[in-house]
Amino acid sequence: MSSASIVCSNLSFSWPDDTPVFAELSFTVGEGRTGLVAPNGAGKSTLLKLIAGEYQPTGGSVTVDGVLGYLPQTLPLAADLTVAEVLGVAPLIAALHAIEAGDTAEEHFTTIGNDWDVEERSRAELDRLGLGDVALTRRLHTLSGGQVVSLGLAAELLKRPDVLLLDEPTNNLDVEARRRLYDVLEEWRGTLLLVSHDRALLDRMERIAELDGGELRLYGGNFTAYSEAVQAAQEVAEKNVRNAEQEVKREQREMQQARERAARRASNANRNLGNAGLARIVAGGLKRSAQESAGRSNEVHASRVSDARARLDEASRALREEQKITIELPETTVPAGRTVFEGEGMRVRLGDRAVFGDDGVDLTIRGPERIALSGRNGVGKSTLLRLMNGDLTPEGGRIRHAEGRVAYLSQRLDLLDLERTVLENLAAFAPALPEAQRMHLLARFLFRGPRAHLPVAALSGGERLRATLACVLFTSPAPQLLLLDEPTNNLDLVSVAQLENALGAYRGAFVVVSHDERFLHEIAVDRWLRLDDGRLQETGPPEHA
Repeated sequence: MSSASIVCSNLSFSWPDDTPVFAELSFTVGEGRTGLVAPNGAGKSTLLKLIAGEYQPTGGSVTVDGVLGYLPQTLPLAADLTVAEVLGVAPLIAALHAIEAGDTAEEHFTTIGNDWDVEERSRAELDRLGLGDVALTRRLHTLSGGQVVSLGLAAELLKRPDVLLLDEPTNNLDVEARRRLYDVLEEWRGTLLLVSHDRALLDRMERIAELDGGELRLYGGNFTAYSEAVQAAQEVAEKNVRNAEQEVKREQREMQQARERAARRASNANRNLGNAGLARIVAGGLKRSAQESAGRSNEVHASRVSDARARLDEASRALREEQKITIELPETTVPAGRTVFEGEGMRVRLGDRAVFGDDGVDLTIRGPERIALSGRNGVGKSTLLRLMNGDLTPEGGRIRHAEGRVAYLSQRLDLLDLERTVLENLAAFAPALPEAQRMHLLARFLFRGPRAHLPVAALSGGERLRATLACVLFTSPAPQLLLLDEPTNNLDLVSVAQLENALGAYRGAFVVVSHDERFLHEIAVDRWLRLDDGRLQETGPPEHA
């Protein structure tokens, strides 16, 4: 297994409309755990599909040495499949059961081969991933999204792969399922290439591969070490740019001073020649000589300025574009004693199920509390947020809001008009703001110049989140209670950091549903609630947050 590797040589790929994704990309990934990071749209998932053979390169080659396992971000599975069929072991188990029942047909032994322990291995793999109580005959449509992801990983691990590709494997996983995944991957030996925005998972990697500008760079160490290396390189690049800018200014100043000296010398020479009574031909020769000397000096200084500008351009290329949101939101301030939301005995029924039990749940939010709401998939977290926002009317109990506005960001980010531009959407949310102020505000959310005039439908997930935040946070009146439902799902690491910046500037109360413990730590959550079996309980922060 130590020889298992991924080798890409001069790999090129373009979409059918000839839009390029990669051009002559070359790299090797060997044994160990490698995390692949890049902004959304840079081609991370496309690269995994090329390695897995789902896409064919338009140039170059991909070589995988060893048995390959691949878990895509979206699993193309039919809802009526059984767990055994997803695991790929249904024919083997059927053959085993036939032999146990006394059927000794040769075809059963051929089907089983050496996999006599396949049922035990299947059950062990499911148990490691928290699916120990899931029967092999159970249908896929009865499982949650998180269980389906864990099942997909179990299917890949049962192949005993030498090379494993995982695309956002923690999406839809709750905290407990994430931790089981972390443990499984730390125990696994082979060549792992993983795409993820889960920083806790990336911190368990042994190296980070950064896909940027059509190049792939490898950094030793985990994501924290990578971030520190990038920051250090950025500081050096900024220093080099400052030095290069000073050099350009110095060379320009010296060129101007040389020109001025040459002009003074020429003026003095003309006067002196006129007074010296020299023959016209001699005087003309001396004048031409002075002009040629001045011209040569000017060329030397111009060359130095050009070289200095080239060094500035080179230093500037090493700079990473500043992608941090910097805003102030004083209008969202909530006094510490104000009750923002109060709900007593809130009850909701979905079908025959009482989501919060017969007694309902109670919740009071006072002041600028920062609340994390956790719980297993399907326990009613999103339902509780919709109650708080007023999208759902409780069947029983009492709800009272403060006068301030409540803003709700669902997982779908569906608040904005897709056909309107970012600027037009902001105008609809904040009509009192002058257009110049709207443009300035959008620039602070990284929509500069033409980007502000893009239709929302053309934006990436991270861009749509930024546009939604700008509209929600600067509407009038400003929201004093912000509800966020899995806001980091499908966001790249840059977009997650931008969301953290925005929430750091927010001065109101918020409730956020998220399984991303690192994100919750970064946004300074100060109150932790868990919804479990219809009961809402106060808890402390997770041990590994």
